[in-house]
Amino acid sequence: MMRRIEEVCRLLWVVLFAVAGIGALLALIYLITRFHKFGFMQKLAEKRKWLSWGLAALPVAGLVVVTLKNMYIGIIVILHLALIWSLCDLVTFIHRKRRHSWSSRYVTGVLAMLITAVYLGAGWFFAHHVFETDYRLKTKKHLDSSPLRVAMFADSHLGITLDGKEFAEQMKRIDEQSPDVVIIAGDFVDDDSKRDDMVRACKALGEMKAKYGVIYVDGNHDKGYGNGRDFTIDELYAELEKNGVKILHDEVFEVGDVNFIGRKDHHDDSRLSAKQLMEFADDEKYTIIIDHQPRDYEAEAAAGADLVLSGHTHGGHIFPSGFVGLAMGFNDNIYGKKVCGDTTFIVTSGISGWAIPFKTGCISEYVIIDVYDR
Repeated sequence: MMRRIEEVCRLLWVVLFAVAGIGALLALIYLITRFHKFGFMQKLAEKRKWLSWGLAALPVAGLVVVTLKNMYIGIIVILHLALIWSLCDLVTFIHRKRRHSWSSRYVTGVLAMLITAVYLGAGWFFAHHVFETDYRLKTKKHLDSSPLRVAMFADSHLGITLDGKEFAEQMKRIDEQSPDVVIIAGDFVDDDSKRDDMVRACKALGEMKAKYGVIYVDGNHDKGYGNGRDFTIDELYAELEKNGVKILHDEVFEVGDVNFIGRKDHHDDSRLSAKQLMEFADDEKYTIIIDHQPRDYEAEAAAGADLVLSGHTHGGHIFPSGFVGLAMGFNDNIYGKKVCGDTTFIVTSGISGWAIPFKTGCISEYVIIDVYDR
């Protein structure tokens, strides 16, 4: 049954990507007609029709070149420009209808391009600048050291917005917060991350001073899709262990009065259930489950976890994709804190993101969680 569900999910994503591709092609045609609306184009069309259409196609050809160099950036820019331009056209049409004015001036296109530039420019900023997000929690269980300070990040996808050196700078910021433990909730590397960046990033983890060390669990991209990178998953594991990082594959790691349970990724058929894993843990201790994908809330709450930490969703990444995934049942939450019974769930938007160097639905962040006993 699980395999069947995964196949359906993959098919749905293929359909979504196909729709995006078709939408981009239609958007290109629409944009050519919009550029042709500019006043000087209309005047040229009166004498040289084909030349005017050729000039209108030039900026669109530029977008095609961008798409050929980076498919994701190109499609995002094309779709956003077409959508915003169509909305501007609608507003202009309504305005002219009310004023009974049909002026030949075409300022709508300029406004559409400016709005798109500002919107995606902000998206670029929020993808490339990492913020700190703080949470304050309480527990009825005893903590030897209260508060327990947990630093957590996910989805670094090395090489997208953070290379090895930039990642190391972010780890210094986290280390300055004096966390008791640093947790990597999956997708540390990407499908085409470079070995040099991976090695530098692992070294940065080894330089952190957290009392309970650094804990890592797999995400769906860590093992890699295809053969787009110059190191294997085993080489990643070796480099992490070399730098003192604790790797958890469906394992319980007890430190003092805290249980850390690292789950295998949701796509791993061999992963144990939350209930099975909790049987290996002392339920008198505060228990943190690290599960890359936030899609097993009911079982993890029923198993008795106190805190569950996840990433994967990127907080929605490009609006409104996160809500689409939520509606299709891919995730139990997109971003932030959610409480189910005695279990608190926190999903981070990620310290970076996958493939697309824009974030229009969220920010890039790492998370600091202070847990106080009562």
